[in-house]
Amino acid sequence: MNTDSLFRPFSLKSLNIKNRIVMAPMTRSFSPNGIPGGNVATYYQKRAEGEVGLILSEGTVIDRISSSNDANIPHFHGEAALSGWEQVIKDVHGAGGKMGPQIWHMGVMDNHHSGWLPSEPFEGPSGLNRPGFNNGKTMTEKDIADAILAYGSAAADAKRLGFDTVEIHGAHGYLIDQFFWEGTNLRTDGYGGKTLADRSRFGIEVVKEVRRQVGEDFAVILRLSQWKPADYTNQMAKTPAELEAWLNPLADAGVDIFHASQRRFWEPEFEGSDLNFAGWAKKVTGKATITVGSVGLNGEFLGAFAGESSEPSSLEELMRRMDRGDFDLVAVGRPLLADPNWVKKIKENRTEELKGFTKAALSQLVID
Repeated sequence: MNTDSLFRPFSLKSLNIKNRIVMAPMTRSFSPNGIPGGNVATYYQKRAEGEVGLILSEGTVIDRISSSNDANIPHFHGEAALSGWEQVIKDVHGAGGKMGPQIWHMGVMDNHHSGWLPSEPFEGPSGLNRPGFNNGKTMTEKDIADAILAYGSAAADAKRLGFDTVEIHGAHGYLIDQFFWEGTNLRTDGYGGKTLADRSRFGIEVVKEVRRQVGEDFAVILRLSQWKPADYTNQMAKTPAELEAWLNPLADAGVDIFHASQRRFWEPEFEGSDLNFAGWAKKVTGKATITVGSVGLNGEFLGAFAGESSEPSSLEELMRRMDRGDFDLVAVGRPLLADPNWVKKIKENRTEELKGFTKAALSQLVID
């Protein structure tokens, strides 16, 4: 199997990486009181030493009191947390790596199993986490404006600390996605609407504010998904035309790279074509895209939480699509969570040394 296409350099604005492999953002909950420590820095440093092209951090929450449902999720605001992230990027750069934080607001969430709750109610477009489940408050227009500014401030801090890019989390049923989805956005003001394009106003304004605060030369990534934790088969954009109407205004607002999240990268997005979500995003916008979804393993991430293990799988279909030009970058999650040297092993064709994935890897920061 020829994987040469994975090991070509990639450059876009502030982002200059040695290969096309991205470490996907994966929540780890190892930052007590939102502050990443030396163990978190070492965890990312080891992936840089393992020759990951671009590391995207776990989700890091913006400066809104109820942006998180877990006290151990890292913040990307406040002196102590930002000092921790400054050490992370220094260590990653020292190991020859490149990195961007994923900036995040969870929106309306289920209560965490630990019993911890933020000091203010969860917030979202309509108080809904999913259709029929209200566990938060409806954001006022002032709440919305303040949240947009908080995204921009986090992105500006990422640039100031020396990160190479920033990713906005707009997928998987979290705040931005709650505005996109008709199941959670029941608003009748300018942040609601009958069409996906109408409901994209909040996401577009977040991207514009991020772009305003980081300038034109800093690469901005936006992660999107069609699926929701409450509905794996969901399609907000049901046709290529609807996808184009959704993504092009986001591209015009300042997105440089679309990170198109799927559960399985090989599944076609629409009938009549084998293009996946990333392939279609690139086709309709002309922007660079990242594909993701069960790359290198035979199971999927969500199954890992139920105790399902996964074994290494072939990259042949991935390479066929990449060589065809469907997408520019490939995000890898669980293989890199379990093995910091996965990229080296692929590059050197040491496939017999590839590790599987078990639930145990979720309970620790694996560094060897």
